[in-house]
Amino acid sequence: MEIRTFAAGDIDAVIALWKEAGLTRPWNDPRADIDRMRAVWPDLLIVAADGGSIVGSVMAGYDGHRGWLYYLATAAARRGEGIASALVREAEHRLLELGCPKVQLMVRPGNEIVFAFYDRVGYERFDIGMSGKRLIVDSPAEGVA
Repeated sequence: MEIRTFAAGDIDAVIALWKEAGLTRPWNDPRADIDRMRAVWPDLLIVAADGGSIVGSVMAGYDGHRGWLYYLATAAARRGEGIASALVREAEHRLLELGCPKVQLMVRPGNEIVFAFYDRVGYERFDIGMSGKRLIVDSPAEGVA
């Protein structure tokens, strides 16, 4: 397995992976998310490839104050092999190289399997509220993410 930067030819496989993992939402266009990410931090969109197949992905971001992790996914048939942990370590490494002092992420309430994964890789839970505002509407569906 190879952990590497996303390449243009990975787009369909990555979106399929995100859909399989339940990460896509009707109000977020995954192609637009990928295009926006590649325009700002192309090296922070990372995939795990094995034998020509994309088996994992993570998108990281850095705003100068903190890093963020998004779209961490592993192919269902490959879960439990350490792919997600390897992707998180690589994202953390790349963020650290940029001088990023801390990393955070958002998990939807009730997703205890995901919380447990992040507990295992050293993340701590915070009791904070989040709010957001959509500036560009990707689709007519209602919602915020």
